[in-house]
Amino acid sequence: MSLKLRLTLMSFLQFFVWGAWLITVANYWFGTKQWSGAEFGAIFSTLGISSIFMPALTGIIADKWINAEKLYGILHILGGLALLYIPQVDNPTTFYYVIFAAMLCYMPTISLSNSVAYNILKNNNHDVVKVFPPIRVWGTIGFIAAMWLTNLSGNKASANMFYISAFAAFILGFYSFTLPKCPPQKLISENASFAEKFGLSAFKLFGTYKMALFFLFSMFLGGALQLTNMYGDVYLSEFANVPEYADSFVVKYSTIIMSISQISETLFILAIPFFLKRFGIKQVMLISMIAWVLRFGLFAYGNPVDGLWMIIASCIVYGMAFDFFNISGSLFVETTTDSKIRSSAQGLFMMMSNGFGAFFGGLISGIVIDTYFTHDGTRDWHNIWLAFAGYALVIAILFAVLFKHKHNPNDVENVSH
Repeated sequence: MSLKLRLTLMSFLQFFVWGAWLITVANYWFGTKQWSGAEFGAIFSTLGISSIFMPALTGIIADKWINAEKLYGILHILGGLALLYIPQVDNPTTFYYVIFAAMLCYMPTISLSNSVAYNILKNNNHDVVKVFPPIRVWGTIGFIAAMWLTNLSGNKASANMFYISAFAAFILGFYSFTLPKCPPQKLISENASFAEKFGLSAFKLFGTYKMALFFLFSMFLGGALQLTNMYGDVYLSEFANVPEYADSFVVKYSTIIMSISQISETLFILAIPFFLKRFGIKQVMLISMIAWVLRFGLFAYGNPVDGLWMIIASCIVYGMAFDFFNISGSLFVETTTDSKIRSSAQGLFMMMSNGFGAFFGGLISGIVIDTYFTHDGTRDWHNIWLAFAGYALVIAILFAVLFKHKHNPNDVENVSH
């Protein structure tokens, strides 16, 4: 197998492991297990907690002591064992701890897979900027393939989704031991401070108004990033409770409908350079926030028959909402921070959005849905999505008013992605 093909397979399996259960776990939780919404919110908070400290910790281990591809493989095998145990779990508390263990292993492998790919490509004299994106796109394809497999095999509400995920994790874990060696780089000096080792030196950026505001908005918008992943599939599946929609395509193939979101993501990535050059970083981030309002608002008014176009439009808008924020945000960090702390600052951006943001978003959304929008076990999805849309709209307005950033086309030119 060629080197590019081997890395493509790694990327495909990396996100296949996640896609097999992430979008459908709510069907298992609410439909099969009949557990509560407040406890479900905590499940997605594990993604956030794991994103806060595990990538930094595994980065240090890979830098000092163990080959990156070996650490990557070990983490996937351990995560696979946790996933394998989930179907045996019969209460929400144990489920939380087991999924937390799986996420502690899985979340750092996202950045590790990038490190391994960069390392191997550079060692074999490939142009990373040119070669890596077509490899990474297969990760999203893997995520979509797993969603389709889970749905078409009749497992969108069954424990088998965890077996599918665990099996893929084991294959990837053992496969990664066959990849070219990525020995420790030892880039972190022995006498580096604790703050330098853990990428905490970037925290001093909170001392400047503009950066503090940026990170704060990253956290607030990060609270919205996982909401449709958490609740989208179960929202579509619960149209089965309405007799006129019970046998609709949307109810039967809800996961496939949701996968339009991921397909849209791959397409909007290609549009980002045009939007950045034309509108600048602040406007692109604002477009992302407006897209989140549309994402939730269209879900609120959609239905499987005459409102199907709204559900599909919401899934298409998701690509813009998700990509534009993540990529323009990382570009803002790249162009406004000192090169010495740039990688730490990128880590801080991820920590605020996918860490603290996802943590609070998961926890609070579960409690809010259970307290205000669930009546006699039935969820009021119309008002749930409207509440989320209102939240995104408030953030967008505040961001437009408070965040000042002048568009400089050269910033975008100078950073190759």
